[in-house]
Amino acid sequence: MSVINVENVSKSYRDQKALSDFSLTVEHGDVVALLGPNGAGKTTFVKCMLNLISADSGKISIYDIDSNDPMSRTRLVYLPEKFTFYNYFTVEETLKFFAEFHQVEKSQVKDRIKEALAKLSIGELGKKKLSELSKGQMQRVGLCIAIVADKDLIILDEPFSGLDPIGIKDVKDICLELSSKGKTILINSHILSEVEKFAKKVIILNHGKVQAQGLIDDVRDGMSLEDRFYTLVKGTKEESGEAHV
Repeated sequence: MSVINVENVSKSYRDQKALSDFSLTVEHGDVVALLGPNGAGKTTFVKCMLNLISADSGKISIYDIDSNDPMSRTRLVYLPEKFTFYNYFTVEETLKFFAEFHQVEKSQVKDRIKEALAKLSIGELGKKKLSELSKGQMQRVGLCIAIVADKDLIILDEPFSGLDPIGIKDVKDICLELSSKGKTILINSHILSEVEKFAKKVIILNHGKVQAQGLIDDVRDGMSLEDRFYTLVKGTKEESGEAHV
């Protein structure tokens, strides 16, 4: 079953092409990593999919519902790269707010929050205000929302940002656990060495165009993911006449 289906999506900002005939399919239970350098078009695609901006052409559907329809987003939860919320809320208050936002049954909210805090190893932070947390702790709170919401599709934008090695391992383990329960996960990330350890499929995007996509072993083509990524991205930069730094 296709969870996300993207057909020939293009998007430009003035004269700058952010996406060019971009297509992909994400299947049920996939853990898919969307990779690319800064400016590759990753965030633009996610914004189009969430209907935060409109594509110039093409079509995006989520669970066979057009992304322009608000109903397409009822089965997903999205965590941006920099999770922020009202500083005067405590961690537990924040998670309760998002549980209600995602229409979690009231009888389940307390247990879901407790489970999420335990999985991210921040149970002791429940009563602390967000203003008292470090960047890494805030990122863990954001990830807790994905667990509390218990949606079928989870979209994570740079989920490793600000996390220490323990936090990174926690995120990988959670993604694998959620996938084993039939959840579908789409990740934007720059940390290729970590993505390589748990993603099932990867999409390498550069200058708004797909350079490679498929099962991770097929995309690597006998190389490490980092080396394959470097080869593809460097090649497209040289072809376009850009200097590689």
